[in-house]
Amino acid sequence: MEKILVSACLMGRRVRYDGGAKTSSDTLLARWREEGRLVPFCPEVEGGLPIPRPAAEIEGGAGGAAVLSGAARVLAADGSDVTAAFVAGARAALDAARAAGVRLAVLKEGSPSCGTLAVYDGTFAGRRVAGQGVTTALLEGEGIRVFTEEQIIEAAAYLRTLET
Repeated sequence: MEKILVSACLMGRRVRYDGGAKTSSDTLLARWREEGRLVPFCPEVEGGLPIPRPAAEIEGGAGGAAVLSGAARVLAADGSDVTAAFVAGARAALDAARAAGVRLAVLKEGSPSCGTLAVYDGTFAGRRVAGQGVTTALLEGEGIRVFTEEQIIEAAAYLRTLET
């Protein structure tokens, strides 16, 4: 059975920067949970950041690949550089995915770790730009397909191709 890495906040875990969750009510996600497919993970917490913590964004909205290459940083709203924690969390997510044989992930859109299609622009003004979070960029670079919580139907179609 294929395992699926999933953002812990989507599973109701209170791990977000504000101490909250973004619990998904998607029926496919619930079925995958019942089947024992899901590997819940929060890269930011696993990278050593506390709950709650200041919001963080990738400077200039540069995206996760730029952070991984050292061309951009992840900065917290208080101005602190939290890049090392984000990179450590991404590596821990990749390690967890590899340990479980994961080839597919469903991650929280917009997050500087888990964003798949968009991240915030680094100004803390609520503006999004196209791009990936740090964890998504690392996972995708290692061949793990990442989908947002709004793309679960597409994730299910991909899962079917993996299991045939």
